[in-house]
Amino acid sequence: MLKSPRLLLVATTCLSLLSILVSSHTVITYPGMRGDNLHTTGNITGFNGSDIAGTNGLGVGSDNTYPYGMQWIYPCGGMPMSTNRTKWPVTGGAIGVQPGWFQGHYNALFYINLGDGTVPENYSLIMQPVFGIVGPDNFAYNGSFCLPQVPLPANYSAVIGTNATIQIVEAAQHGAALFNCVDITFADPQDVAEVTPDNCANTSDITLQYVYSTNSQTSDAEILLSSKVTWMASIPFAVMVVWGLL
Repeated sequence: MLKSPRLLLVATTCLSLLSILVSSHTVITYPGMRGDNLHTTGNITGFNGSDIAGTNGLGVGSDNTYPYGMQWIYPCGGMPMSTNRTKWPVTGGAIGVQPGWFQGHYNALFYINLGDGTVPENYSLIMQPVFGIVGPDNFAYNGSFCLPQVPLPANYSAVIGTNATIQIVEAAQHGAALFNCVDITFADPQDVAEVTPDNCANTSDITLQYVYSTNSQTSDAEILLSSKVTWMASIPFAVMVVWGLL
């Protein structure tokens, strides 16, 4: 039993931090997601990995439970491949995300990748260079962001009727990654579900930021993105701004 006020404060702070780390989750509002992986099942019986029964330190229980939460599991947050795929424009299209479904998303980094084929071998095709978000606070919030025109990966040619998977990766504040995916079939843009403010919107409580470095007093740090990549990265954000004015 904790009798010292200082020890009680430390314990309360640790439990609050653990709650934030375990609770972080995102939802793909457009074009959709593989399924509901907003689950944390099973029990963590201690802070020592050996005390987490049945997981062998992998985060997945022998009885298919996820004591840390499903979305921490690579590559698609513990969800199997979909049999009912979503049509997405062969020329590139919109992606909408609600990052604050649970608490712990005041700051985050986002990556958008593509896995080629019905069963992708990897998800290494970059669609959108890394960008950051700043939310209203670390509590759960209803805000969302929408990139209305995410391009296809460089030197990648999509064909109508072929399959792929879009992977959304969020690097949480403590460095671990959350994964979410939507399985798509490339289609003519006119055959794709309409993008509306209900499924892809930019709300005023989320700010998107570029990821870059600045010169310090001790080194000449280079910008992480080349001028060409930076210019390309600005396209979805520029379109997003115009979209918000419509």
